[in-house]
Formats: sequence, C-alpha cells, structure tokens
Amino acid sequence: MFSYVVVGVALLLFFYSPLQEYFSAGGVRPHVYTPRPAINESLLATDAPGDRVPDCAPHAYSIQILSKAPLVIYIENFLSTAERELLRDISDPLFEPSTITNNGAEAHQDATIRNSEVALLPRSGGAGSGADTVRCIERRALAFQGWRDDLWLERLRTQRYGPSQHYAHHFDWGSGALGWGRVSSFMVWVDAAQDLEGGGTEFPYLRRRGLRKEWCRWVECAAFTSGSSDDSSSSHEGKTKDPHEEPEEEMGLVFKPAPGNAVFWENFRPDGTGRGWEETWHAGLPVRKGFKVGLNIWSWGRLDYQMA
Repeated sequence: MFSYVVVGVALLLFFYSPLQEYFSAGGVRPHVYTPRPAINESLLATDAPGDRVPDCAPHAYSIQILSKAPLVIYIENFLSTAERELLRDISDPLFEPSTITNNGAEAHQDATIRNSEVALLPRSGGAGSGADTVRCIERRALAFQGWRDDLWLERLRTQRYGPSQHYAHHFDWGSGALGWGRVSSFMVWVDAAQDLEGGGTEFPYLRRRGLRKEWCRWVECAAFTSGSSDDSSSSHEGKTKDPHEEPEEEMGLVFKPAPGNAVFWENFRPDGTGRGWEETWHAGLPVRKGFKVGLNIWSWGRLDYQMA
C-alpha cells in the first residue's frame, strides 16, 4: 500500500506544474521550447563568415497599421525607384515557371493554382550583379521586424504576372505544431503596367473597422461613392452617420499593385498553439490587362509566444 502512495505522490508532483500552467492560462497548451528542426539552409538568406557587409542607405518608408490581430501593416515607399529598376533588370533573365509544393519538399507546376513566373534573386556577385541591393533589402526587412532572435529570411524571389495569370487563395504558413514555421510575409510591388487591370492581392477574411477614404490610394474602394466625404463621418454609401457611432466591422479587401509599396503581415497566432491566422488567406487575383512584378519576402523561424 505504501508503494502505491509513493507512486501517487510522485505522479502528482510530476504533473502539478504543467497542469497549473494549463489551467492558469485558460486551457491553452503551455509553450514548449523546441530545438530548431533540420532545414535546407541553402534556401535561407544567410551570410558566410567574413562576408562583406553592404553599405545600405537609410530607409525612407512610412507605415500605416491596418490590423492588430493579425498584425497587418501597409508600408509606403519600401523600395526606392532605383531598387525597383535594379530588381526588374536582374530578374528578367532569371524568370521561370512558378511551382507549388504540398509537402514542403517536392515541387511541381499547376497553372490552375499558381500561374506566374518566378526568379530567385542572387545574393553574391561582382559589381553590377545587384547582390548588394538584394542584401540591403534583406537587412531592411529584418530591421522592420526588430532583428528578432531565431528568425531568418528565405531567399528573396520576384514574381511576374501577365494576362490571365494568377495565384489562387492560399496561406503562406504551413504547420507550426513544432514551434517553427514561416512566421511573417512581405508582399512588395516592384513594377506594374500603367494600364494594368486586375492583379490585386485579395484578403477576403481580413476584418477591419472604419476604413477611411485615405486608404483608397492603396486598396480598391468601390464602395466609396463620388458623394462621400474624405473624413470618417461619412459611410461608404455617402450617407451621413453619427461621428460618435462605433465603426462597423467589415470583412475583406483588395490591395492595389502600387510599385514601391508593400504589405507586411504575421502568419501565426502568438498563443503557443501553432495555429495560423485564418485572416491571412489571400490570393493574387488574375491580371486582366498588362503585367505586374512582385517581390516575396518570407521570414522563417521560431513562433512568437505570449502567456495569456
């Protein structure tokens, strides 16, 4: 009998702390600090020991916060005109048909899902290769995220879309069950035809409150009419509303391809569950006329975690 008591006390002591953390966190599974899984480091934008640090100009961008949960930030002038021209020039000879993957390893073409061209940008080379510019853009993206520990950029890629080309709705994140994954994304616009039609980046489930008309520079605002005013005291239908009234929550928006600008968003919830934000479901809508060139900047690393 005594042996059963000893075993029972040992089990109680063993499970007490995890159970206490579980219930004190409102039923959320406590975070487990897991080691970094095996990865293909050739896909990451990492420097070798002794690599020269490029001389990067200070940034000149401005930001607007669109959403806090998930965090979505619009960035104006993320790329300079010279940077956009260089990215376009070095990408042109490198473009090849885009692929998709279902398991993170094997890639194949499927134009019904992703119909575009992709170029993997060089990070090394002599003068005129554009490598320094690519690395400066990488450093800017890391600085934007606060130089976080356990976070690396994936190799930068440009994407080119012409008439009828698109990327169907998808998530950038995969499973975060082990505490690691593609934690954030930048969608940067490098170039677009002046007569471009279509080709916007749609987030159909992104919730927003009181989208002001100022946002119409960057998002499609068909709901605004010519009779609506520029301030938040008018509704999208041009009808006067009470300025003290709580803004209505709306769902879904389409970002216009605005060369030089970017959208940044975080992919995972900071609750230790490894679940991604459903609101980051997005698509590159079909180009009806003209072309656009985008730049994908993805960050891979350890997921954020905040105790409830």
